[in-house]
Amino acid sequence: MLTRVHDTLYALQVPIPYPMRFVTVLIDTARPVTLVDAALDTPEAREAIEDALRELGLHWERVERVIVTHHHPDHYGLAGLVEERSGATVHMLDLDIARGERYWHMWEKWLPGHQKHLTDHGLPQDLLAELEAESRRSRARVHPASRLHPLKEHDRVRLAGHDFEVLWLPGHADGHLGLWQPELSLLIAGDAVLPRISPNVGLYAYSRPDPLGDYLGTLARIETLAPARTVVGHYGPVIDNAATRARELIAHHEERLDFCREELRREPRHAYDLSNAMFRRELSPSGRRFALAETLAHVEYLRARGELTREWSGGAWMYGTI
Repeated sequence: MLTRVHDTLYALQVPIPYPMRFVTVLIDTARPVTLVDAALDTPEAREAIEDALRELGLHWERVERVIVTHHHPDHYGLAGLVEERSGATVHMLDLDIARGERYWHMWEKWLPGHQKHLTDHGLPQDLLAELEAESRRSRARVHPASRLHPLKEHDRVRLAGHDFEVLWLPGHADGHLGLWQPELSLLIAGDAVLPRISPNVGLYAYSRPDPLGDYLGTLARIETLAPARTVVGHYGPVIDNAATRARELIAHHEERLDFCREELRREPRHAYDLSNAMFRRELSPSGRRFALAETLAHVEYLRARGELTREWSGGAWMYGTI
């Protein structure tokens, strides 16, 4: 179903085979005809976008530009297909191009580094095969663009007859971008803020060293902007309480930091062990990877601020209090 956001700008909920069930793709019918985010490369996603374009009197070949909020597969997956079918230019924040352009083209080369990062922090070896199988399924759903055009923070992009400012909103992804239109008080936020769930903020191989610190800064920025309406990547497409939601997410992460402090006062632990205490419910192998990465973001945030130590012991990094 299409939802009009403003004038020629529409939001489409595209099905994805993940617990969130849908990802938001924006379609601007004004020239240059633009998609903001591109879902996964699955038959269901292609059909949903094709149907929406047809409803708007368009087709793939009319798309002139794709703006990707971040390199994750459910936002980037179809970008290369659109590029091939229409000659559209594909744009991403300059800070995320190393991920979007290199990561997906160099996936096989980068995979061992990702696996070592996880096992260095306690992930059991017997989970690696399942994780690799899930990772290969995700990789198969990404059709990377042959060339990504960089956007820089504070650039302007034209959508629906208005100039939107490019924002850098890191945390969920190192180079996550947002688009802000102050006169409309409208923020296109991707996964920087979400209702119902906390966006995953994880420390992964090859990423910035303090993603949680980055993310708390992003949430503070969204709280200051206090947009009247915010387009979100999941569970939207539009919410009207982004500043309140940002405050809730800050409080949520403060609670998790307190949990890490308390657990590590009892005894030193590696991050995988701590993640099992923090996320007690049953999780899939990929869910366990996200839980480990999120736990790592929290303990490294505390270590960077002098609250924790880290020592190599028993084949993994062990965290403890000072």
